[in-house]
Amino acid sequence: MGEMKQKSWAGVFLLVGTLFCQGCVENRAQAGAGVGALGGGLLGSLAGPAKNRGQNALIGAAVGGLAGYAVGNEMDKQDRQRINHAYERLPDNQPTAWTNPNNGHHYSVTPRSTTQNAAGQPCRQAEIESIIDGRRETVVKMACRRPDGTWEF
Repeated sequence: MGEMKQKSWAGVFLLVGTLFCQGCVENRAQAGAGVGALGGGLLGSLAGPAKNRGQNALIGAAVGGLAGYAVGNEMDKQDRQRINHAYERLPDNQPTAWTNPNNGHHYSVTPRSTTQNAAGQPCRQAEIESIIDGRRETVVKMACRRPDGTWEF
């Protein structure tokens, strides 16, 4: 019983240490993947029978790493609001651009024509360009307006 407590405390200290070392990674996706993998590995090692502890830790680390990467990789709330505003208010082919002051990511959105889907909701294409850590990516996304006024990709 004492050995299990020591392993649990070691995992907790390792997780806390990782949280304090967020400056050691390049972006939020990497940080999320690291924290997710550690948390998933710790939980996995504590789940199930003791003979499968290593296998459970590996599975937990893999699942936690993927989930953490997905969460960390998302645009922040302000960026999503700016994109929603472009879909809702900008005329066709009028671009808008901004740089997120918190992370330095640059975005540009150019809405295109509006159509209606089968349910009668307005849908609109937009070209979204992002420059994150010096890497430029451009995608064309179709979004449809929800009843609450937000646009869903």
